[in-house]
Amino acid sequence: MQAHSLTRTRRPGPPLARAVRACRYPTWLLLLILIWPVGGLAAALKDVEFASLPGNQVRIDLVLSEAVAAPRDFSTDSPARIVLDLPGVTSELPRKNVAIDVGPVQSLTALDAEGRTRIVVNLATPVPYRVQSQGDRISIAINESAVTSPLAVPAPVAPPSAAPSTAKGPELRGIDFQRGPAGEGRVLVKLPRPDTRATVAEQGGKVVVEVLDASLPARLRRRLDVVDFGTPVVAIESQPKGRDVAITIQPTKDYEYLAYQVNELFTIEFRTLTQEQQERKRRDQITFSGDRLTLNFQDIEVRAVLQLLADFTGLNLVASDSVKGNVTLRLKNVPWDQALDIILKSKGLTMRQKGNVIMIGPTEEVMAREEQELAATQKIEELVPLRTENIQINYAKATDIAKLLASQQMQVAKVSGSLQQGDAQAEEEETQARGLLSSRGSVTADERTNTLLVQDTADKLEQVRLLVARLDVPMRQVMIESRVVIASDNFARELGVRFGANRLQVNENKGDFNEIYGGRPGTLVGENYWGTTVDDTVPLMVDLPAPNATSAINFLIGKIGSYLLQLELSAMQQEGRGEIISNPRVITSDKQKAEIEVGQQVPIVTPGTQNEPPTVKYQDATLKLTVTPHITPDNRILMALKVTKNEADEALKVDGNPYINKRAVETNVLVDNGETVVLGGVFERSRFTSKEQVPWLGNLPIVGNLFKNDARKETNNELLIFVTPRILQPELKSR
Repeated sequence: MQAHSLTRTRRPGPPLARAVRACRYPTWLLLLILIWPVGGLAAALKDVEFASLPGNQVRIDLVLSEAVAAPRDFSTDSPARIVLDLPGVTSELPRKNVAIDVGPVQSLTALDAEGRTRIVVNLATPVPYRVQSQGDRISIAINESAVTSPLAVPAPVAPPSAAPSTAKGPELRGIDFQRGPAGEGRVLVKLPRPDTRATVAEQGGKVVVEVLDASLPARLRRRLDVVDFGTPVVAIESQPKGRDVAITIQPTKDYEYLAYQVNELFTIEFRTLTQEQQERKRRDQITFSGDRLTLNFQDIEVRAVLQLLADFTGLNLVASDSVKGNVTLRLKNVPWDQALDIILKSKGLTMRQKGNVIMIGPTEEVMAREEQELAATQKIEELVPLRTENIQINYAKATDIAKLLASQQMQVAKVSGSLQQGDAQAEEEETQARGLLSSRGSVTADERTNTLLVQDTADKLEQVRLLVARLDVPMRQVMIESRVVIASDNFARELGVRFGANRLQVNENKGDFNEIYGGRPGTLVGENYWGTTVDDTVPLMVDLPAPNATSAINFLIGKIGSYLLQLELSAMQQEGRGEIISNPRVITSDKQKAEIEVGQQVPIVTPGTQNEPPTVKYQDATLKLTVTPHITPDNRILMALKVTKNEADEALKVDGNPYINKRAVETNVLVDNGETVVLGGVFERSRFTSKEQVPWLGNLPIVGNLFKNDARKETNNELLIFVTPRILQPELKSR
């Protein structure tokens, strides 16, 4: 019986049975594997539930297929987000994005990749939170009044200081870049401290990270070109911005980024969007905010569906007689305005809403009706009576605004001349060229009262008044303060010696009192040495005195026979320091040229000839500041500057005319409000040394100093030009 039973089991059966028989493992083990639930291999995110609690609190529950380990979580301030990572969990949500719009919570996004699910909770503002795991549910308590769990790690916010500090903040520790395993680009910023705040914003297609109250060391002030890494990041540039540090990241066109902070490491991660993600992003840009509804109909009339939507929204709906046809739709939990948009697009319809009334009709019919209304409106404007109005101009010039309005009218008139020739292109240009004034309008400016006299229709006059209100505003003013510093430092030293020998006049009868050494003119004055008289009319042997000596001393250093040896040492040392500071300042309006000048004119005399008398010309020797400031939208100041300082040098003259020492700088510079910048500087140093000596004897050590003259002179001149612009606030000007 057993053999017969085995024979029967070998008969061909279902594929699953054949696979079991072919396997060498025990049958009970195979059955255990087959009946093991597939869902046990990986947990799944089934649903997201949320509720609003008192005190602007929100509770979000993540419903899983089974219990999982506690998730890893972190938060970011800008953009305000809470991020949870669920390893080994897959997402089975019907939609990746879940709209919440409760309290500070805007939406929730579930991203499934790399064997994990990342939950991103988008917030309106950074708020505290708490994460708690309980069975197959993970709860996120947001904006609780008391947060005691150590899992909540929102970035702390530094308290505002009482007064702005000029001291630099702590330095960034590093700025690095890494390429992730999936081709993502990671910008790693090592903050000075974990509580250092950083903001992220998109500006002009770039992502700008601002680290607040921090400074940038010189080694990190650079531009990183990372295009060779093959990531969405092209370049990274770091530069200081006042008391903050700005890190500008240039990505490619299609990307998404996520910023998060763990301790002192701030990471900005960029990923390239796939074709499907790009298409989804374009669809998601159209936002719908209506109440959600569910529609499930098979071959229902379009007019009936529109009637249902009108009853659901409470709006008045008017459908054209041309709206016909049936539609089959199944929409579950979608905004009513999105459902209406889908129905209209599927049937080629267009809607126009005026107040609480919605009018629906075929697109061609609606456009034709609007063209007829526009043509009728233009005909009515041609028959509307003209009105005249006086508009007072307070700050601007009435003539300038009149030219602006008249230029539009002249352009229309020029194009209208082309229309007389039947030019179709000119007709299109006329529509684009029409400005604020109609073809029948006119404008005149009264300079005496600074008033505009405008004649046109009532609608055009209203547009002119709105334009004047935007243009007739006071100009912002800037005070530019400049400092021209001229510093000089002089030093001079001279050492000299005179050496001679005189014979004692003891016995004049012998006639040997003229036996004197030396051939240089000059004498060493002296008498009554040892009760004798020294001849002071004999020449010197060494004559190297200090030319501008301020001190000297005379020595009688010895006697050789009947000769006296005399030595005179002379010296001079001179030091001088000077500083000239000129401080011109001027106030001007934005984009208006200003000039301030102070000084004198120096006459330059040209000698006359037999046929022409002498002439006199005056040359400026003044301090002059010329500046044209421009205030940028971010309250920085762009200046076109020219600073000159010319002065007459009375020490140097030619034919009685002094030299003119010129110092000037001309440049364009961009400066922060209240910041001092050095426009330029010139440093001059001159050194002069000279030595005169008796050959050979002057080279002897120590003794050689008695046979030479040393002179040394140093001169240092330095010119610095500083400029400090300040934007005058309206409240300061009023006071």
